Amino acid sequence: MRMRLGVLDVGSNTVHLLVVDAYHGAHPWPAGSEKAELRLAEKIGSDGKLSRSGADALVEAVAKARDAAADHETEDLLAFATSAVRDATNSAAVLRRVRDETGVELQVLSGEAEAMMTFLAVRRWFGWSAGRLMVLDIGGGSLELASGIDEEPDTALSLPLGAGRLTREWLRGDPPTPAQVDKLCEYVDEEVGKAIGRLPDRWDRAVATSKTFRTLARLAGAAPSSAGPRTPRRLTLTGVHQVFGFIRRMPSAALAEMEGVSAGRAHQLLAGAVVAETAMRRLGIDALDICPWALREGVILRRLDVLGS
Repeated sequence: MRMRLGVLDVGSNTVHLLVVDAYHGAHPWPAGSEKAELRLAEKIGSDGKLSRSGADALVEAVAKARDAAADHETEDLLAFATSAVRDATNSAAVLRRVRDETGVELQVLSGEAEAMMTFLAVRRWFGWSAGRLMVLDIGGGSLELASGIDEEPDTALSLPLGAGRLTREWLRGDPPTPAQVDKLCEYVDEEVGKAIGRLPDRWDRAVATSKTFRTLARLAGAAPSSAGPRTPRRLTLTGVHQVFGFIRRMPSAALAEMEGVSAGRAHQLLAGAVVAETAMRRLGIDALDICPWALREGVILRRLDVLGS
């Protein structure tokens, strides 16, 4: 039986509604998509609170997504929030306001839950033949790492190394000074190093998801999005090192003019490249396969599993 599901993802950069026609045990087919770029992570003040303007924008975006989901005749709307809302010190008040003014109940996902849902999506995309997976996902607020041989990972970690968070906390100026970039590299290296001992030292296939990894892969020579989601794409350690080398002194306006780079996220790409290069180098990953499915698809797949059980 076909079911039309809507997934509303309130992330650190965007509020994204994905509508799919879904069947238990089958490939979910996209039926619609709406996106609003709010950059919530940049609207958290020094007190840790999401600003009033940020909360206003969030309520408006959720209301529009709710209406769009209704226009698409969705039977179920799965709404969740990740690190920006999760980490805000006024998270409870913001969530209550969203619920009261829009009727939408946002579920806050933990970083570990994000990693697990993303891992499920990657497993379903590549299948059992991929063997033991290592999955990396760079978001606006956090870096998720997960590894395992089943549909649920043996290890799922979330580190506060998102591209937006690091840009806000470590980089000033456009472009930032070499000294700032060097300090960021040292910090990320230290934080990733702390997590190494909690991760396995072997896997069969290393995979990356997220807009940051897709953009880095494109700059390193991977096929454009117009080639379709089933076109194989890879990001090598050499490639990300070269990309980092030429973007570290570029202003975001110039970077935004490059093919495959989103204007709204161009200023975060340098921090994303630091995280990608560091994680790959410290984990001993020479190349990552890029997976088009990520957290939203994982949430859909998990929901279908529950409905079909």
